[in-house]
Amino acid sequence: MPALLECHLPGINKLRSGKVREVFDLGDTLLVVATDRISAFDCILPTGIPRKGEVLTQMTLFWYGVLDFVPNHFITARFEAYPDVLQPFEKQLRGRSMIVRKASPLPVECVARGYISGSAWKEYAATGKACGFDLPSGLLQSSRLPETLFTPATKADTGHDENITWSQCRTALGDELTHQVRGLTIELYEHGCVHAARAGVLIADTKFEFGIVDGELILIDECLTPDSSRFWPADAWKPGTNPPSYDKQFVRDYLETLDWDKSSPAPTLPDEVVCRTSEKYIEAYEKLSGLKLPAA
Repeated sequence: MPALLECHLPGINKLRSGKVREVFDLGDTLLVVATDRISAFDCILPTGIPRKGEVLTQMTLFWYGVLDFVPNHFITARFEAYPDVLQPFEKQLRGRSMIVRKASPLPVECVARGYISGSAWKEYAATGKACGFDLPSGLLQSSRLPETLFTPATKADTGHDENITWSQCRTALGDELTHQVRGLTIELYEHGCVHAARAGVLIADTKFEFGIVDGELILIDECLTPDSSRFWPADAWKPGTNPPSYDKQFVRDYLETLDWDKSSPAPTLPDEVVCRTSEKYIEAYEKLSGLKLPAA
């Protein structure tokens, strides 16, 4: 099936389009639609990954159930329960959308790291520190960290999120809220790791988003998806290596072979890379959830 790159719902007020998701205003609630867009090196690619939006939505719904000790914004993803005004748009919405409560999003991404990889590894290799933390010497790429780190970041609909310090986070959120989101971020991550380990998967790092509804702090947006997390097969993990991952790594690896300066416009992807990436996203969902992705 072709990738859904944009969601057009005539007569429904679109509030915003992010790198992947499009958000529509339903009055008292929001409709969140996950497209099949994919970004790499801060650029949205012109080629989508079929079924990616379905994976992100279904993965989030699965984790909301596992992590139900923290309230979230979810109302329903059952298309039959959607308001009449949305019924003409079943082809675009079924399986890849959800209706959620309106919340005031916090202005930070809440990142949990259990292993040193990505930008944290690059910083550590250069300075011996990562995200404001003094870390033990001798860590290798992909090493397990002595404890889970909370490393907040700024949020960006386009471009790259930037790590911020604990002090900057406290300035943005205040002391009480910063301590609250730190505790929840680590608790959610570690609970997720326990579940993932049973499926033979390591969660190297992930990011959560929180919002406020009626004075209550709740979990919003995607949750432990291949877009927001780094998933590794446990049997392929070894410190000192960069393990294969269930995410867009096939896309990144392909783009690195091109003579491309990593600025827009981004190149198109060959069918082989598109198909393999779609397979990895679906594999991540099915391995972690124990469920089959519903037929297209």
